[in-house]
Parts: sequence; C-alpha cells; structure tokens
Amino acid sequence: MDIDPGADGSVPPVPPVPPVLIGNSSDVGWKYGKYCDPNNKSKVKCDFCGHISTGGIYRFKKHIVGVDNVVASCKKATPEAKEACKKALEKTVVTKGLKRQHDQDLRDDVHISSSVGEEVCVGSSTSEPNKVGPMDKFVRPIDGKSSKEEALRQLSMNEALFKERVHQASQYVARWVYTHAIPFNALDNDEFKQMCEAIGKFGPGYEPPSQFDLREKLLTEEYARTKSLLDDREAQKIKLGCTIMTDAWTDIKRRSIMNVCMHCSGGTSFLKSKETSDVSHTGEVIFELVDKAIEEVGAQHVMQVCTDNASNNMAAKKLLLEKRPKIFWTSCATHTINLMLQGIGNIKRFKSIVDQAQKVTIFIYAHHKTLAYMRKCTKRRDIVRPGVTRFASNFLTLQSLAEKRDALRGMVVDRAWEEMPIVKTKKGKDATATLMDANFWKGVTLCLKVFEPLVSLLRLVDGDVKPSLAWLYGEMLKAKTKIKEAFGNNEKNYRETIAIIDKKLKGRLDSPLHKTAYLLNPHYTYANKDIFDDSSMTVALMKCAEQYFGEDEISAKKMINEEWLLYENMEGPFKKKLATSWERADYNPVGWWKLYGTEVPLLQKMAMRILSLTSSSSGCERNWSIYEMIHTKRRNRLTTDRLTIWSIYNSIQGCCPRDKGGDDYAVVVFRDEEDGDQGVHPASGIPYDVIGEAMGAQEQLQVRRSARVRDLEEEEFESDEEDVLEEDEIEYEDDDEY
Repeated sequence: MDIDPGADGSVPPVPPVPPVLIGNSSDVGWKYGKYCDPNNKSKVKCDFCGHISTGGIYRFKKHIVGVDNVVASCKKATPEAKEACKKALEKTVVTKGLKRQHDQDLRDDVHISSSVGEEVCVGSSTSEPNKVGPMDKFVRPIDGKSSKEEALRQLSMNEALFKERVHQASQYVARWVYTHAIPFNALDNDEFKQMCEAIGKFGPGYEPPSQFDLREKLLTEEYARTKSLLDDREAQKIKLGCTIMTDAWTDIKRRSIMNVCMHCSGGTSFLKSKETSDVSHTGEVIFELVDKAIEEVGAQHVMQVCTDNASNNMAAKKLLLEKRPKIFWTSCATHTINLMLQGIGNIKRFKSIVDQAQKVTIFIYAHHKTLAYMRKCTKRRDIVRPGVTRFASNFLTLQSLAEKRDALRGMVVDRAWEEMPIVKTKKGKDATATLMDANFWKGVTLCLKVFEPLVSLLRLVDGDVKPSLAWLYGEMLKAKTKIKEAFGNNEKNYRETIAIIDKKLKGRLDSPLHKTAYLLNPHYTYANKDIFDDSSMTVALMKCAEQYFGEDEISAKKMINEEWLLYENMEGPFKKKLATSWERADYNPVGWWKLYGTEVPLLQKMAMRILSLTSSSSGCERNWSIYEMIHTKRRNRLTTDRLTIWSIYNSIQGCCPRDKGGDDYAVVVFRDEEDGDQGVHPASGIPYDVIGEAMGAQEQLQVRRSARVRDLEEEEFESDEEDVLEEDEIEYEDDDEY
C-alpha cells in the first residue's frame, strides 16, 4: 500500500490508535472478551454473543463455561474457549484453597503456652480464650429471648463491628509500615503472619523485645534453630559431596569482605565471612581461607572449589591442588558466559543495534512527557528490565522492545507524539526514525536469536533449583548450534561469534570434570552414541577418574575397564525399558544413576557425586544482597561477626530475593521478519515499514561526515565500558526548555 504525500511533500498524519479495552493481566478470559468502558472495570463484553457480565473477568469466565445457574451462559462460545476458561476457573479454586490451607497451617504452628504447658490467651478474664476468628463474622451469641428480627439485626451489627475492629487493627499495622518505610511485600511473608497470630494469642499487654534481645539472645536462638533445619543438607553433603565457593566484595563502609559458601544438591548454605581490609587478596590468602573451610566441612566431602577466573584465584588453585590433589577447582560458569555475552556484544553489527536501542530508551526515559506517553501506549509496561548481569540486561531490553514493537511504532506516528517539542530535536528525530526503521527491527531479531541461547544457559547455571554441572557442557554445545542456525549456517557470518565463545570456553568450561559430567548424563550420550567415540572425551574421562580416585588405582582400573563398558554399551540394568527416562529433559540424572547403577557401584558413586555439583559461584554473589539488605546506612554499626550470623540466618531462610525460575530457560517471543508478519497500523491498515520509508527513517539515521563526527563505518575502536542503564540513574531533562 502506497502513501500519497501532501501538496508540500509532507506525509499526512496517521489516525491515532484506538485504545484496546482489555485488562493488563495475562488472564485467558481476555482472549474472548473486553471492557465495555475503560473506566468501568466490572463490565466485560463477550466477543461471541455480546453479553455484558458485571462481575469482572472471573464472572465473565463463568459466563463462557456456563456451569453456574446464577450467571447467564454463552450459547456461541467455542469448545476451546469453554475448556480454557474451565481450566482457569479450576486453577483459581485450587490456588485459593491451597492458600487458605497454608494460612491455617501457619496459624496452627503458633503456640503460646503458660508455665504449666497449657495454651492460654493472656489478658482474658474467662477460663476459655476469648479469640476472634474467621467464624466470628458469621456466628455470634444472640439473646434467646429476642425476636427473629432483633436477632438478625444483632447479627448484622456484630458483622459490622467485626469489620470495624479489623480495620482499626490494620490502621496500627499500616502506621508502623509507613513510619519505618517497611516494604509492602514484607507483609506477605509467612513469618509476619505468624507474628500477628502469636501477638493475637498472647492478648493485651504484650511487650515487644528490646534491641538488646534482638541483637543478642533472640538472634543466637534463631540461628541455632535455623541451623537445625539443615540436617537434610548435612546428609546430602555426606552422601553426594559438596562444592566450596568463595568471592570478595566491598561494603558501604569500604570494608573488604570475603564470603565462603557451601553448595550441595539441597542448595547453597552460607558458611562464613572474613574481613580482609588489611591484607591483599593474593593467592595465598584465598588458599588459606578455602583450605580452612574445607577442614571445617570435611575434606572427604568436598568435591570441588568454584570461583571466578581472576588471576589470584588461579594461583590459589595451584596451591590447593598441591595439598589436596583429589579436589577439583573449576571456573564460575556464570562469569564465563557473561564474558561471552560481553565479547559478542562488542561485535560491530550487534553493538550498533544495542547502542541504538539504548539511545531510544535513554531518550524516552529522560523526559517526563515521553516516558508518560510511552507507558500509556504500552499499558504501563516499561522497557528497561534488569537482568542477571549487565549484558543480560541488554538482551532483556531488546526483548522488551521487540514485544512492544507495534505499540512503540504506533506511538511515534501518533499526533500527540509529533506535537511534543522535545520530539522535534535531533535526539527526538533519531529516536522516532530508529523505531520506524525496518533494518533496526531486523537487527533486534538477529540479536535475540544470537543472544537467546546463551542467556538461557546463563539462567540455567545461575539458578539454585537443581545442580547444573550435569547440563552445562551439553547445553553449551546446543547453544553453539542454535547460534549457527541463526546465521543460516553460513560460516562466514558466524565465524567471529563462535570464535569468541570458543576462546572463553577453553580452559574454563571444557575441563575434564565438565566433559565427564557430560559423558555421565545419558540424556546426551544415549541420544548420540558417537559421543563415546570422541577421543577428547575419553581422555577427559581418564584424567577425571585419576583425580577422583587418587592413589586408589585398583578402583580406578575396575571402574574404567569393567563398569564403564556396561554403561557405554547399555548392558545390564542400563538396557531396561524403564531406564529410558533419560529421554525427558526434566529427568533427574542423579536419581537415574541411583536406580540403574546398582551393578556398577564405583561408577555409580562417582556419577552421583559429579552430577550433584554446581557449575557456578553465584551463591556467594547473592549473599552480597543479604549483606546490603541488612547493613544499610541506618544500620551500619553491626560488627562483622554479628552481621555474619544474621546473614547465615537469612541465607538459610531464603530471605535473599532471587530468581525462582533460575533454572527455567528464558522464554523469548519475537517475530521473524521472514515470516512476513511485519505489523500494520491498526487504524489505517498500512504496514509500519511502509510508513517508516515514507517518513525517511533510514535517511535520518545515516551518519553525516563531519570533522566532529567519527566515521564508524571505516574505523574500529574500543569504547570504554559503560555502566548498566538504571531508571533511577537517568538524568531527567526539563521538557519546558524545548
């Protein structure tokens, strides 16, 4: 479709995009209905029959399903729509039921006892505790002499009184939250609910603990109680081994602190911290700290030490191997993959796209009017999205731009955008041209295809949900294959990218331990038996077995010459039909070896201990967040020892905010331009690419030769590393100046 320019050669304004009358949630009900009025959220109109439901999206789904006599059923709904809404309703019922049961269990776990062991309600003058519970909203003692009308009136008054009492109590809670800047999500914590229940059971007159009690006695008691919850991890450490992780950081008082953590199949546990402000972080210092931690945990239980790739850590590695030759020392996978993303991001074709996206994002966020209008067009969804690392943040920002592509392009062709004075500046015109440039969006799509496999792998190794060493090497090979496919398997196009990956991979994530874990995972080896014929894999297996068994040459020979052949040839228990569970991507390799490795005890034990290991030292980095959460400017007099106890407690309790889906692959949804889905303006039906060409988007973005402008097309240079873009750090400009 062509666009006819006006008499003066200008492009006529495109009609504004009509508002979409659907909710901001991802509820399945919005596929089949929409708001009648954006100002009235309770009325939802059915797309099938036109019926208007007045109870919101939940009642609308009942209308689609047609199982409730109170709600009019839809006669024209498709079976697929009915089934989808029915599952959503059932899921809601189950979720609410589980939440009610969970809240009740929390209440039942609270016990306030007297000196003789009876549970009482302090402050009550009667023999029975005078409690106010959920049933008090519906059941009240009523005078038997009163009439039916008086009884009902009294019941209604009691219900109103109950609501008023709850409201008054909530006011005191809110006042405490507002006064001391307590995060609102802290009220969703189970411990807060139990605290309220305990105070309610105690009754009037409860005196809160003093600061001294919180600092000394109660903290020590909670630490001891929480440590007792780690008995399961202690058993897993003895059976499957563990990993020692260490990392250093600097707190707000410029103290240098080194964290030491232990990881087993049950998760990461904080061991200790040491202030090292008065010493240099040499290899000897790190070695002594790690060696003492190994002694405390038990050298016979430690399988590996995991740190980043700093030179001082590599020096400590040599010292440790001399003293404890059976313990492996590996590089942090999260740090290594981050270096890969950094190197690929510096390639010219990708860096230009990332820089353009950053300029657009900075322009929008630097001006209040553009930011407000962007949020209006994207239904208050932001572009800036923090990730695990700075380079993962770039990927997530590109992904966010791709998800909002049509909304952003519709925004910049709208009259309200064009009338903003700030948009008429050079930066504004560049931002508009970038969002309308078809080549920019093709570049974004290519960046996502190339970055996505590595970001998915980054999420896998950065999570604590399951051990990642069993999957690291195999998924790295798959990631390289996907990247080659993104370039159309053209070696000329992918050569530079794959070279960066191989350079960072060598000596870090391709050690004998990594390759042996790859061999011991039947999900890869049984799916491709040629892996066993790879000589480099055989050499890695031999080296790993020699280090694992140490001086026990008899066991090493028996494992390699006898037991390994049974596994490689799928003989004995490995050929059972039930053993094909390895085909599933969600199977547990440790559990698989426990079931089917009974006839090869030496290989079984080695496989279970290796496949239970982590590949990343991210657990230490997450403890920085715990320290920063506890040791703030308002709470900076805590000693290092007391801060360590508090951090151990919080790390065990899972208080540190983390990505619960760290092991789930990053889901990337973007459109491929080759599929022909280029997007059209909803009001005019004109493809956005055509509109961009008519607006001269590519001409606006062309580099103009000048003595003040570096010709980026001819000269390559290395730029200084930029800081991650955070919304709080953007310097806002005054819109009124334009």
